[in-house]
Amino acid sequence: MGGSEQAYVKEAFDTNWIAPLGPNVNGFESAIANYLGNGVHVGALSSGTAAIHLGLEILGVSPGDEVICQSFTFSGSANPIAYLGATPVFVDSEANTWNICPKMLEEAIVDRIQNHRKPKAIIAVHLYGMPYDVDGVNAVAQKYDIPVLEDSAEALGSTYKGQNCGSLAEISILSFNGNKIITTSGGGALVAKNHEHVAKAIHLSTQARDEAPHYQHSKIGYNYRMSNVLAGIGRGQMEVLDQRVASRRANHEHYLNALGGLDGIEFLLEPPNVTSNRWLSCILTPSFEVREKLRLAMQEEMIESRPLWKPMHMQPVFKDCPKYTNGTSEELFYRGLCLPSGSNLTQADLDRVVAIIKKTY
Repeated sequence: MGGSEQAYVKEAFDTNWIAPLGPNVNGFESAIANYLGNGVHVGALSSGTAAIHLGLEILGVSPGDEVICQSFTFSGSANPIAYLGATPVFVDSEANTWNICPKMLEEAIVDRIQNHRKPKAIIAVHLYGMPYDVDGVNAVAQKYDIPVLEDSAEALGSTYKGQNCGSLAEISILSFNGNKIITTSGGGALVAKNHEHVAKAIHLSTQARDEAPHYQHSKIGYNYRMSNVLAGIGRGQMEVLDQRVASRRANHEHYLNALGGLDGIEFLLEPPNVTSNRWLSCILTPSFEVREKLRLAMQEEMIESRPLWKPMHMQPVFKDCPKYTNGTSEELFYRGLCLPSGSNLTQADLDRVVAIIKKTY
């Protein structure tokens, strides 16, 4: 916590604004919009997954449709496709960003169109805070007239060519889950340059209640709006976002300087004109066996590390979905390890992690 959160939460209690609307919600949305720039509008919701769900519905995804989704991501990126009765089509990554590969994206689109199933949308993810190739993905999307939903759940504070991630597509989403760079405990947001998109998201997120003195509903809605209490936490967190980004980037630099010289250890470096918030600091090891040796050595010392995301096309629940793979995400999963990356890590914490890795390696 940054320090101001309790004051905003206290204000919510003192004024009895506990419901999923109120001054903190409005203030939090304004703070996000001002930070992102690009003339965006923001709707605060209960989770990033809820934002993807509403974003896809706003883009017209319906039962029987197909939606292209980056395979190397968390399941929250893909599950909302299934919520709507649509089918995810998974596309693999490029090695230099670990994100969706524009070349494979076009191959997938061409193949789906030839099979009479033009995808309804594309979900591209800024994984671990590293921006995807926005220009490359957008060029393909525009060529085939398919909208992009920008999953910026892990990338608040990252930039692509000087523009903030979370403001780079027709619809973008953010997450404020407890493990994100700033948090509202649980929460998310839908971001769009078109105010009508955000207005529709807010309408759907409050059970799609019609304007009437009684409860009337003309369409199916959801209970996805953020509470005024949690938004108060978010307002305080926004005040320290830049500090959180600086801390995460400092963690990554420490690991890079301390471990980058070890033979066979690789880091994901920033492409030109890209800044990552370094939400998580990750390494690639020479093999699955080495990765597990390092992970278990840290576990013995009560230090948690994790493999990189298991690709969606390898998940049992999505085993029958169409996929276009090149082996990149599978190799990253087998060889990659997420290191402790919290914003409150001390120098002693970082040194301890490095010492165990060096000793084990």
